[in-house]
Amino acid sequence: MKIHNQAMVAFSVTRYQKNDRIMEKTMDKLSSGNAIRRASDNAAGLAVSETMRAQVRGLSQAQRNMQDGLSVLQAANEGLNNVNGLLQRGRELAVMSANGTLTDEDRKASQEELDQLMASINDTATKLEFNTKKILGENAPLVLMVGANPGQKISIDLMDTSTTALNLDNISISTQESAHDLIQRLDQAIVQTTGNLTKIGSYYEAIEHHMANTMVNEANLTSSLSKIADTDMAKEMMNHVSLDIRKNSDQLIVSHINQSVGEVLQLFRK
Repeated sequence: MKIHNQAMVAFSVTRYQKNDRIMEKTMDKLSSGNAIRRASDNAAGLAVSETMRAQVRGLSQAQRNMQDGLSVLQAANEGLNNVNGLLQRGRELAVMSANGTLTDEDRKASQEELDQLMASINDTATKLEFNTKKILGENAPLVLMVGANPGQKISIDLMDTSTTALNLDNISISTQESAHDLIQRLDQAIVQTTGNLTKIGSYYEAIEHHMANTMVNEANLTSSLSKIADTDMAKEMMNHVSLDIRKNSDQLIVSHINQSVGEVLQLFRK
């Protein structure tokens, strides 16, 4: 008769400890929601998931970059509309001053208003800013990062709408002749401003197109990342239940063997 079944006890204890370690990992996955808690869980999967995660975060930031770009274009659009309205009013004054029924005093009053209009145009050009960056006061490219990787960018050509850029410095409507000449110069300035508005619209559409593509790419990458890095809760719960049953069984076996040994030893004491 064998009193100490050491082989059975050792096997059960080893299996119990193994299941306990696996259960600890399962609980980590269930509590965190991450299938890869450490590199040892899935070394290759970790490398892939971290690369994907960097791409997803880069695409998310690119969308914020493009939102800022759209805000710049919206501000530029309003500024150009304002400048266009001022130019239209200046043209009205030039047409009025070119008429022979006006007196010199009338033209002097119109000149004062025209000077104020030109000052307002320069004020828009110098003071319209986004994050301290001038929008309509200089001819400079605004480069937007529209993707997560180098080279994925779009360049927006900002425009200068000052009176100097529009060829409207030192203009006069004090005489009929100067008023006639100014009409043509104002027409050219209106064409230039309208052309800038058209460019703003084209840039806006281009950025919206890039943003739509970026959103789709981010959604696809997020879905792929989830399949690698996120815990399959149903599967891990089943694993947890199964491991718990096996742990309890092994614990019961060890306990039962120890109890049987104790009962046999009691017989010898009698």
